[in-house]
Amino acid sequence: MAAAMEEGFGEANWSTDRVHSLSRRSESARVIPITTSNPTSEEDGADYIASSAADLGGGELNPQDAWLPLTESRNGNTISATLHLLCSGIGIQALLLPVALATLGWAWGIICLSLAFSWQLYTIWLLVHLHESDSGTRYSRYLDLAMTAFGQKLGMFSSLVPVMYLAAGTCVQLIIIGGGTLKLFITTVCKDGATCDAKSLTTVECFLVFMIMAVVVAQFPNLNSLAWVSLIGSITAIAYCTMIWALSIGKGRSSDISYDPPEMESNMDRFGGILNSLGIIVLAFRGHNVILEIQGTLPLSPKHPTHKPMWRGVTISYLLIAMCLFPLAIAGFWAYGNKVPSSNGGLLIAISKFHENDTPRIVLGLMFILVIINCLSTFQIYGMVIFDKLEANYTSKKKKPCARWLRMAFRVFFGGMTFFVAVAVPFLGSLAPLIGGLTLPLAYAYPCFMWIAIKKPKPKGVMWCANMGLGCLGLVLSALLVVAAAWNLASKGLHANFFKP
Repeated sequence: MAAAMEEGFGEANWSTDRVHSLSRRSESARVIPITTSNPTSEEDGADYIASSAADLGGGELNPQDAWLPLTESRNGNTISATLHLLCSGIGIQALLLPVALATLGWAWGIICLSLAFSWQLYTIWLLVHLHESDSGTRYSRYLDLAMTAFGQKLGMFSSLVPVMYLAAGTCVQLIIIGGGTLKLFITTVCKDGATCDAKSLTTVECFLVFMIMAVVVAQFPNLNSLAWVSLIGSITAIAYCTMIWALSIGKGRSSDISYDPPEMESNMDRFGGILNSLGIIVLAFRGHNVILEIQGTLPLSPKHPTHKPMWRGVTISYLLIAMCLFPLAIAGFWAYGNKVPSSNGGLLIAISKFHENDTPRIVLGLMFILVIINCLSTFQIYGMVIFDKLEANYTSKKKKPCARWLRMAFRVFFGGMTFFVAVAVPFLGSLAPLIGGLTLPLAYAYPCFMWIAIKKPKPKGVMWCANMGLGCLGLVLSALLVVAAAWNLASKGLHANFFKP
């Protein structure tokens, strides 16, 4: 899918234009007040670009940025950044964390979870402080920063596919989870058949309903305008996470569960299982591909750099994320042991399976609704990255902002594309370990190398050694996870139910 997105968006031309713009701005960048008003015509747009290039002297805002969804509004604050981080950081993948603990065991599971959380929090700190250069240039997109740090070709090669895959792939996964949860909601509410038919909507139709709702909400013009959507998404994420782990503890554990790691036929299988569990943990901590984009919504002035309010938002949001993810992993493993389903939904499926008869339908229904709303909200943040790419390709060629009807058409097109992939590949969640391995460098390795390339710390100094060590470890771990996931798929097979969700 990433390759298709790359071709469809004309990404190479867009990235070439932006990297040349970045290099020109880096030579004579200076901090200026941000103008967020948009030109209204092609003539105004041409005049705007010409006057901006002359007046700004390569300032911190590329004139094209005023037309794009990620950067056309820079009036955000710590609260809006916190909400975006919370909504994008608490993913449905966290419900699979007990599966990882089932293989790693109590001690190693919690240790690996803690180390992964600390590591990704450190790389977020690096990205936050790399967002704006010493000259005032802002990097409001992960790909921009990668091309600046590694060069145009290497930056594109190393970051384009992971960034696009994480954005588009996450939206596909949200349709699968959101539509599947909608089907669970209908089945639960209509269980007795007295008031409705549990088979009134098929799974594909539930996917379609969810996609339509997501596209309707996606009509917000830019990322900054999604603050209220992210508020709703954050509240629902915290609420359903709390309900799930509290319900798991409250209902108690079954007498026949086990905490022993599953038996493996060979040491290679055991080693592969451990690495697959690490892949699940890595995938649970997501959002690095939107950190710079979220920080790009904050205003910048010489006296008020963006890294201070952004880091306050990161601190608050990731404290809340930790309060959701760690109880989910620990309580889920305690309650279900090695019986936690490894399919899409994880703990959500476990509760529906083990406690469907002893839990009020209104509680289960409320929990399902919260998950659906959260998926709809999260779709907007990751989808905005794709909308930005589509509009960037258009504006770089036409030298004018997208018309409202065209912006709407882009979003409908993307919604239809993600719906098609969700129906065609409904087993995407089963590939979580493989996906975690492929995208791991984006979160755990590249920021370390970017810091060395841009900040140029003293060779063999503390920061140089720390970042070089973590970066190399991230690349090695990524390679091992990919190999282990591929080995596991080859040995155990994959239930590839194409077009049969």
